[in-house]
Amino acid sequence: MPPSADELPALDELLSAARVVVLPLSTRFRGVDEREVLLLRGPEGWSEFSPFTEYPDAEAATWLRAAIEFGWFETPPLLRELIPVNATLPAVGPEAVAEVLDRFGPCRSVKVKVAERGQSRADDVARVRAAREYLGPEGRIRLDANGAWSLDEAEASIHALAEFDLEYVEQPCATVAELAGLRRRVKYLGIPIAADESVRKADDPLAVARAGAADVLVIKAQPLGGIRHALAIVAEAGLPVVVSSALDSSVGLSMGAHLAASVPTLEFDCGLGTAALLASDVTARPLRPAGGAIPVRRVEVDDALLDEHRADPERDAWWRDRLRRCHALLVRGG
Repeated sequence: MPPSADELPALDELLSAARVVVLPLSTRFRGVDEREVLLLRGPEGWSEFSPFTEYPDAEAATWLRAAIEFGWFETPPLLRELIPVNATLPAVGPEAVAEVLDRFGPCRSVKVKVAERGQSRADDVARVRAAREYLGPEGRIRLDANGAWSLDEAEASIHALAEFDLEYVEQPCATVAELAGLRRRVKYLGIPIAADESVRKADDPLAVARAGAADVLVIKAQPLGGIRHALAIVAEAGLPVVVSSALDSSVGLSMGAHLAASVPTLEFDCGLGTAALLASDVTARPLRPAGGAIPVRRVEVDDALLDEHRADPERDAWWRDRLRRCHALLVRGG
């Protein structure tokens, strides 16, 4: 299980190793053009603490627990050396689809962002159609709505997009009850429902499985408090899983790859190819997809890239204060 309070490294040890960077994105993604990341170096190697800035401390502390586990403790045994990954398509217009997907190389699966604020169902249809044309008939298309649809909107949108032969639809609605209702409504279409936010942002990440509200679980190492806790959820849930990332640097993707390499059964391509969305990374050997997969390995950062993307003093201080607060929560058993 994740490290207990008495196994945590001292705060001074974390702060002395901390490096805060701001990485530019090649394409605007979920409303942001850059990604702020705090990197830590522990006895096992580099690790990442990168909860999104709007997350409260109680939630962010779970991400810190994961970062400490990966940097200070041995990982579970690895069952595979390469992780097949999907390409990720932000909510771009159809004219930009090929340019974005070209950055991922020959991935057989694409996760298409839908339900973007300010866009219409017609925008989603046009984007998914362009992705299908890019992939050809053998490619796999999965959708991700990030819980933005109501139950009725989700049902209507899935009907409108079903013609594109969907692999599954990820977090179409926000609540477990809505997911369960939608799953009943669209079951006859043969399109599985996957849960993401209902796992990683839930007080009880297994509630969605117990409610029969999903066919697939999307798991992420940082939001679930580390590789071991994520594996425990997988074992208890008894559902197929997709290991994904949260727009991490290659250091965070390495954590995700180690999780994917430890899962007993991996039926789906994983959402760990998102280094292709970064205009720059923290390593000279980023974990970008090659031949539709990424390797399972620790990442060594490049000092020149750390200096190039160093956060300004105000943002550096903000992240260090956040680290202090989250560490205090973990020490108290939070």
